[in-house]
Amino acid sequence: MKNNQQESGFTLIEVILALGLTAMLLGLLSTSVFIVAEDWNRNSDVLDESLDEALAILQIDRSLHGAFPHSFTDEETLSRQIYFIGQDDYLSWVSTVSPQRTAGLTTWELYSIDEEGTFLTMVPAYSDDPTERLQRAEPILLFEDYIAEFSYLYEDLDETKIWTDEWEGRELLSLPLAVHIRFEPIEERKEIVEVLARIRNNEHRSIQPNMAEQNSL
Repeated sequence: MKNNQQESGFTLIEVILALGLTAMLLGLLSTSVFIVAEDWNRNSDVLDESLDEALAILQIDRSLHGAFPHSFTDEETLSRQIYFIGQDDYLSWVSTVSPQRTAGLTTWELYSIDEEGTFLTMVPAYSDDPTERLQRAEPILLFEDYIAEFSYLYEDLDETKIWTDEWEGRELLSLPLAVHIRFEPIEERKEIVEVLARIRNNEHRSIQPNMAEQNSL
């Protein structure tokens, strides 16, 4: 007797449905991989930006800790002066710290431009006034979308510590005890960044500070 057994197999419709489901699953998988990759790249960019800002903040902090009472002779009065220009929106000082690890002293300059950010200029500090070299140098945009505000710490006659928004080394013949920098974000989504650096070497060895000028602050 012959067995009436039916041969099993896939119909054309079943094959088409299987191929369609496979294509849909592969599409969903590739989309998920793309989303994850985009998210990773976006987070990596944010991380790189945060690391760059953190390193820049660290360099500024180290530079202020290494601020030096750089002296030079004024060509008009022939008097010795200390280089340090501190205002509420501008700061320039001489430091023993250099990001390039070059020998000698380095002059740093920080200032902000509205809607652009905070700029940094650096030039070598020789035995003269570095102002002209700063004016000729090309600044770099250090913190985009951040505006810097500066304040300076000094000690009053009664040993009270007072913060002021101005410090002129040429008149005071010394550096402040500390510098506070507040980086205000232009965009609300970013957080405020602050630097509080104590200046270790705020007085020159031979030039006495002008206490009368400091008391008038």
